[in-house]
Amino acid sequence: MSDFFYGIQDLFENVLFIPLDGLRSIHSWWLSNIINCIFITIGFIAFFYWMKQMKIYSEQEKDTYQSA
Repeated sequence: MSDFFYGIQDLFENVLFIPLDGLRSIHSWWLSNIINCIFITIGFIAFFYWMKQMKIYSEQEKDTYQSA
């Protein structure tokens, strides 16, 4: 069973973190933090999309209760 967890550890450390290891060696603050800016932008877009959908759902609920 421990081999399974060591396999997961090996996957993350030696395969999936390769791009982040490359970012660590960059000495420019802007280039090394571009991934954070991308994630923040995606988060804001998803948040505003979610709020728009919640507004549409809320308006449909008001119509349902008012017509009954």
